[in-house]
Amino acid sequence: MKKGKEESRGRNEWVCDLYCGGGADAEKWDGAQISHYVGIDVLSSGINEVREAWESQRKSFTSEFFEADPCTDNLETLLQEKDIQADLVCCLQHLQLRFETEDKARRLLSNVSFLLKPGGYFFGITPDSSTIWAKYQKNVEAYHNRSSSMKPNIVPNCIRSENYMITFEIEEEKFPLFGKKYQLKFSSDVAAETHCLVHFPSLIRLAREAGLEYVEIQNLTEFYDDNKSLFAGMMMNAGPNLLDPRGRLLPRSYDVLGLYTTFIFQKPDPDVVPPLATPLLPDSSYDNDEARKISEQKGILGPGPAELRFSEAL
Repeated sequence: MKKGKEESRGRNEWVCDLYCGGGADAEKWDGAQISHYVGIDVLSSGINEVREAWESQRKSFTSEFFEADPCTDNLETLLQEKDIQADLVCCLQHLQLRFETEDKARRLLSNVSFLLKPGGYFFGITPDSSTIWAKYQKNVEAYHNRSSSMKPNIVPNCIRSENYMITFEIEEEKFPLFGKKYQLKFSSDVAAETHCLVHFPSLIRLAREAGLEYVEIQNLTEFYDDNKSLFAGMMMNAGPNLLDPRGRLLPRSYDVLGLYTTFIFQKPDPDVVPPLATPLLPDSSYDNDEARKISEQKGILGPGPAELRFSEAL
């Protein structure tokens, strides 16, 4: 995200915020010196909430809002007369729900490519599937070690810590590339939320098909460490027991932030710079069984722990 902002600095950027409602921070763009904001959300209530916040705070930039679902609607058709050419498109929530099916993920990325001008960036935050799956596999291994003489028919489907509980809907040792659902409930939450694992090699493949090149995927704990000077103050103000006096993450906040990752893609501008290199992925003839086999062998679903991180060429 920082890289995308640095690359486009000084252009009076247009920003498009996907799934902008649902408690999104209406002040997050105040210091970014953007010139125009486009908010898109599937719920009219979410649109109205953000629009009212914008109107009441008298922003220094113009804005417009559209009710649409970027994972099912064709935004090129719906917004063809709006001439939206965004420098930045962000998806700070709900990307994981688009991985319920390949069609939804594909439509979302196609819409992102339509919204971006050449050279623009797509970035956001999503659960780190590698970290989550690694925790799940440890549970499976521990369960089998405890029951080695009984050969159980099912595997444990629940990950617990003092901060959260993750429960997979289907008890299985293997996972599909799309539609692997789980419930996430933080200790302070009343109810759990449903998410899907994001298979990052598939995200990179579909993004490339839509004309978006991979730039970076980074676990949120590492992102914080790399940008501590920018975010330590915000974390200090967010509440006690998150950082030590030197601004380092305490175990509780490290545990929670480690469940998430940042991602950045770019729509190349052939007239300015050569396209960024996307990690080499299997071509279209490479079937899902083979892709799944690679993931199972390497434990690869996303950035996750360093020992499970995917390489530049899978």
